[in-house]
Amino acid sequence: MPLLSVKDLKMYFPVRSGFFSVRPAQCKSVDGVSFSLEKGETLGLVGESGCGKTTLGKVIAGLYAPTAGTVTLDGVEVSALSRRQRFPWRRHLQMIFQDPAESLNQRHTIGEILEEPFIIHRIGKRPERRRHVEELLTKVGLDPSAASRYPFEFSGGQRQRIGIARAIALKPNLVICDEPVSALDVSIQGQVLNLLMELQREMHLACLFIAHDLAVVKHVSDRVAIMYLGKIVELGPAAEVFRNPLHAYTKALISAIPRHNPSERTQRILIPGDVPSPINPPAGCAFGHRTRHPLYPESISTPPTFREALPNHWVLSCPCCCQPDARQ
Repeated sequence: MPLLSVKDLKMYFPVRSGFFSVRPAQCKSVDGVSFSLEKGETLGLVGESGCGKTTLGKVIAGLYAPTAGTVTLDGVEVSALSRRQRFPWRRHLQMIFQDPAESLNQRHTIGEILEEPFIIHRIGKRPERRRHVEELLTKVGLDPSAASRYPFEFSGGQRQRIGIARAIALKPNLVICDEPVSALDVSIQGQVLNLLMELQREMHLACLFIAHDLAVVKHVSDRVAIMYLGKIVELGPAAEVFRNPLHAYTKALISAIPRHNPSERTQRILIPGDVPSPINPPAGCAFGHRTRHPLYPESISTPPTFREALPNHWVLSCPCCCQPDARQ
């Protein structure tokens, strides 16, 4: 049984077009997403800004109540639980946010921030909690004396280490990383990524790694899911997806990855047009609509289906984005 199972998950936000509008429109941020995550596995979730990656992570974490679909954690459908019933399960699933400065309370010391999860879940007495705080700071590469200081006294990389320490404080089974290194300098990104990978191996954590940098995702992920306009268009083992992408959108993203060798020539696939609005998405294949593919009308009459084109390699199959052998 997988640790995390997401089935046909949808998250729609109401959008009113005017003061007197009776029926508000809906922004379809997440529109029918399904995947699973095994214990100790890292799934990289990639896509353009605004495709619904962060919203998906927040729905799984319980920060949003889904419009439809289910989220099952360790065999329990947590999306159907009330706030009170969900409370014991929160310690098993934690989240690392993109901006560490915004996610840390600037009025509290680092010790108070890291001690708070233990207080909320009534774990240990005060001396024991303080000892846990010192151990957490040491584990993420900070001096225990940092517990008496405030978040604004630290650099961006150090603040993200504090965010990581807070996320692993209760020894969760699953950590959702929402672009944890995108706000950091390139020189610091590698240190934070190595820390995350080391903690994952040590604690046997499962990780949903949300990012838009494919080079980073390729480095840390066991499997990769490519997301476009609220839907997953391709899902498979990281090495297989990068070596043999099946969807046109995946191919375009991979072609944009910078090469290590400046003399290596690659053909960049430019994506024409604009991203369709999630408030009024097109019928059929959204990517085919964007590129004005001549076979797009076929995707309207025959809606794309998410199918296993190769062993463990899934693709949203449609006439305008996949080769014929991937659609069979």
